[in-house]
Amino acid sequence: MTEKPVFAEERRQRILAAVNAQGRVRIAELVALLEVSEPTVRKDLSALEQQRQLRRTHGGAIAVHPRFEPTMDARGALHGEAKDLIARACLEEIGRGDSIFLDSGTTVQRIADLLDRAHVNVLTNALGVAQRLADTTVRHTLLGGSVRPLGGAVVGPVALDTLSRFTVNVAFISASGLTGAGISVADVGDAQVKQAVIERARRIVVPVDSSKFGVDDFVAVCQLDRIDLVITESASDEIRAVCAAHGVRLKIA
Repeated sequence: MTEKPVFAEERRQRILAAVNAQGRVRIAELVALLEVSEPTVRKDLSALEQQRQLRRTHGGAIAVHPRFEPTMDARGALHGEAKDLIARACLEEIGRGDSIFLDSGTTVQRIADLLDRAHVNVLTNALGVAQRLADTTVRHTLLGGSVRPLGGAVVGPVALDTLSRFTVNVAFISASGLTGAGISVADVGDAQVKQAVIERARRIVVPVDSSKFGVDDFVAVCQLDRIDLVITESASDEIRAVCAAHGVRLKIA
């Protein structure tokens, strides 16, 4: 591989930014991100570990500082092109007359931005989704409950109780991490709503960009066996194998 002429310090700052943003990164991801060789990445990781800025793991590295949940605006600004591709692919999973659930993820918000079908019935706990659909002819219901400003969502006991009255054909469930153990998110209340929706949906679709693969966030939502379909813009052989092992269909947008 011909390496790009980037100073080591600049390269290591990019590595550190990726690790702190995602919580965990794999060497293969850093090789692709930086367009350098694997030995170069390993050398950089060793140097950063000696400085106690990250911790080496088998095949990658994890952050040594707590990972704080970014705001909706900050999350929405990341991987925009990939999220748009994924959202368009999600529309193909919505049939005429379907009842669907849209949660508060930034990729799921893009589904709402594109949704213009009067024959669909939407249930959501996302303030942004409800606001977007208010300007359309799409029928939609916003759950009640406690507002969680950081996630732009409604959560808590009232939301969970209200959810028990509904059943949907397809639930689009976002995640900030996906591993062989399942999907995860940063907030307990958010995870509880997702878990309740999963119990009330006939089919579970997880739209997630490839930066979330290999990330294990704070709260587990469900195991992969509960998911019917993962839609992403790119997937490694490792992720393909993990999905296949758990009976999850993988769709590349």
